[in-house]
Amino acid sequence: NQVLEMFEHAYSNYMEHAYPADELMPLTCRGRVRGQEPSRGDVDDALGKFSLTLIDTLDTLVVLNKTKEFEEAVKKVIKDVNLDNDIVVSVFETNIRVLGGLLGGHSVAIMLKEKGEYMQWYNGELLHMAKELGYKLLPAFNTTSGLPYPRVNLKFGVRHPEARTGTETDTCTACAGTLILEFAALSRFTGTSIFEEYARKALDFIWEKRQRSSNLVGVTINIHTGDWVRKDSGVGAGIDSYYEYLLKAYVLLGDDSFLERFNTHYDAIMRYISQPPLLLDVHIHKPMLNARTWMDSLLAFFPGLQVLKGDIRPAIETHEMLYQVIKKHNFLPEAFTTDFRVHWAQHPLRPEFAESTYFLYKATGDPYYLEVGKTLIENLNKYARVPCGFAAMKDVRTGSHEDRMDSFFLAEMFKYLYLLFADKEDMIFDIEDYIFTTEAHLLPLWLSTTNQTISKKNTTTEYTELDDSNFDWTCPNTQILFPNDPMFAQSIREPLKNVVDKSCPRSISRAEENLGSGPKPPLRARDFMASNPEHLEILKKMGVSLIHLKDGRVQLVQHAVQAASSLDAEDGLRFMQEMIELSSQQQKEQQLPPRAVQIVSHPFFGRVVLTAGPAQFGMDLSKHKAGTRGFVATIKPYNGCSEITNPETVKDKIALMQRGQCMFAEKARNVQKAGAIGGIVIDDNEGSSSDTAPLFQMAGDGKNTDDITIPMLFLFNKEGNIILDAIREYEAVEVLLSDKAKDRATIFKGKMIPNYIIDSNLEMENMDQKLSENDSHKQNSEEEANSAPQDVVAVSEEPEEGESSDVADPDTLSPTHTDSGSISISNRDSHVAGTDEASALEPACTQEDHQPQEQKTDTESNSKVNWDNKVQPMESILADWNEDIEAFEMMEKDEL
Repeated sequence: NQVLEMFEHAYSNYMEHAYPADELMPLTCRGRVRGQEPSRGDVDDALGKFSLTLIDTLDTLVVLNKTKEFEEAVKKVIKDVNLDNDIVVSVFETNIRVLGGLLGGHSVAIMLKEKGEYMQWYNGELLHMAKELGYKLLPAFNTTSGLPYPRVNLKFGVRHPEARTGTETDTCTACAGTLILEFAALSRFTGTSIFEEYARKALDFIWEKRQRSSNLVGVTINIHTGDWVRKDSGVGAGIDSYYEYLLKAYVLLGDDSFLERFNTHYDAIMRYISQPPLLLDVHIHKPMLNARTWMDSLLAFFPGLQVLKGDIRPAIETHEMLYQVIKKHNFLPEAFTTDFRVHWAQHPLRPEFAESTYFLYKATGDPYYLEVGKTLIENLNKYARVPCGFAAMKDVRTGSHEDRMDSFFLAEMFKYLYLLFADKEDMIFDIEDYIFTTEAHLLPLWLSTTNQTISKKNTTTEYTELDDSNFDWTCPNTQILFPNDPMFAQSIREPLKNVVDKSCPRSISRAEENLGSGPKPPLRARDFMASNPEHLEILKKMGVSLIHLKDGRVQLVQHAVQAASSLDAEDGLRFMQEMIELSSQQQKEQQLPPRAVQIVSHPFFGRVVLTAGPAQFGMDLSKHKAGTRGFVATIKPYNGCSEITNPETVKDKIALMQRGQCMFAEKARNVQKAGAIGGIVIDDNEGSSSDTAPLFQMAGDGKNTDDITIPMLFLFNKEGNIILDAIREYEAVEVLLSDKAKDRATIFKGKMIPNYIIDSNLEMENMDQKLSENDSHKQNSEEEANSAPQDVVAVSEEPEEGESSDVADPDTLSPTHTDSGSISISNRDSHVAGTDEASALEPACTQEDHQPQEQKTDTESNSKVNWDNKVQPMESILADWNEDIEAFEMMEKDEL
């Protein structure tokens, strides 16, 4: 019932404030229309002016038993949606969200019509629209390889003079490999085979281009040549749904070759990428070499896929690790390190973890997963719910929001959460008759025997000889997955209970496994001491030389050809990469983290949190956990650059002022003198937003600023306007300035407040209920949300080059996160400058337990290795070296 109420809150706000726009902007209560808002880059490629959220939500309405609303929604889609817009969209996103949404809507529409009560008027209109859209996507496949272009113009296709697309050369593996379910379903529904043929051709090409020795695929591929552009491999962003669709294509279409391919890849994943409970990216040519030291949140789908495969133990382990991260941060950060610190702090309300929770509950029946689902629901209500829907998290450490509610939140999150708690009698149809696409759209399993226009010729064995003993040719039977021991799943989870907070996961390292009592593992950057002669000797062996600079720092330079062997050169490369990350991390930790401005008055009640830049002067909010709370007041003059003329309005309030015309410290002194208890500076650059600009911290004026004692925060124009709009509408607006958003119960301690703010399990009350003082009804305060770790990245975005400050502006801004400009890697040398001689960052726990070592040959596995006697042609060494340098350079630029 709670899930139904939450869905209604999100869906009704989209329909009321955003439709027919593609998405709802829940903080500003309006629709997001492409071209009318500041560009968010690739994220906007999902928007095509085709009422994306409504189409994506169609079959969710039926799953949640809202058949009347479904009937109305289908009529709206048929009447209002136009697919012939002159707009460039992502082929991948349009396929899974719009084509999948139309097909899912059609699937449940014909099911309802057959039942005889609803949709009696329906005559396949959604399927006709799906076919029209399918033909609009086909021009993207006009390549020699069969891999589609990443983008297509809905009206003009690709490479048309007016198309504004068709010049791209690369696409991600998931983008080209996540088409078969929707395209095959479209072919089976309509009898038009061309769609399934194109999707199969793309899958065949990716399979043929896999790295033959490791059986892994890279993240990015050239659509014309088939060359791997990014050669790192994992199960997260860029690859994830390619693996998912291989297994599900076998389930839906019954073609053995898809299962063979999936099992071949799965064997490689479990051999190289899976380091329980972690899933770490590796290089496809050197799969024993980790490509990064962090994981992205999209891999949270993988435990659910492992359940479909029937491999339950690692699914439980990875899921539990992810749950521990969620318990620490309330949500899964967009990326986090191997020692579970935040790497990228956003959380756009992704549903993948809820998906895996549902599948694990279905497989095990373990009520533990119902508790996990309850936690997800409570956190969504407590931290993401706002008056106009649910807002994505801008930063899980501060609890600040982004003006964003993606269509997948309605399409997937509520579907999986409802199904997790629903009994069979709560459903109006049997969910087991359908398979979920990656966007959780429903396709009926009876399609496997309909319009089979494609011959089931096994193409897999044309490329490789496979050992049949590796494959289970049946789907797993959940009744025999567990022994007759209800504690079995718990016994797998138990060792991981404290993995995030207290210790790193303990697993046998590859060095221990392969070498026994052989040579010591390579020197790690965090252990390096420039004054240790043994360390200097190891560096020399790895081809790394050390130069003492005049200012007391040391510079490290590596020449691969000077290493004692090719393996030592690889160790040196890894050491240099670790040193770069370590140096970068130390720089980040010297910066102030972002702060939070939380609107606590009616009707917001603490549910709108804005990302704010800190100041290098005034009260340090991280040392005042309660923060500063007060009503806001606009000062006169608005720029705050002279004596305040309305001190009676400002006294004991938080002063709002505009950026510009004088130093930040001068503004702070003027409002402090007028009696303000805090200040918020709002950017005067129209349309600026923390969504699209790197966060800044306000610097002092070069003089002593100890006289400034009030807290000062900086808001970009868009976030500042949210407060100004609230003043216009509600007059008295109260905010809380703090280091991170506070729990509602903490904010309203001692006040009678709407129950849904404290206990998200109670029935939601009227949003407009007034706060009233009532000592006889005091609420117990809940614990404050987990404190942000002290050594995490300050913000999730990096400023573009040259964006650190505006010289012409008298306000001095310091970037909270800057690129480490003194560090560079070139094909010839690797430089690490600026490393303190005796200092090395001590992470929360060491990573030795799960950092892979070099792969050993068969002849080395049982004997002590002579590291110096490796013989390898120079051309081979240089080729490997350049390949690794290229990969590491790509990692440096890598963005999710």
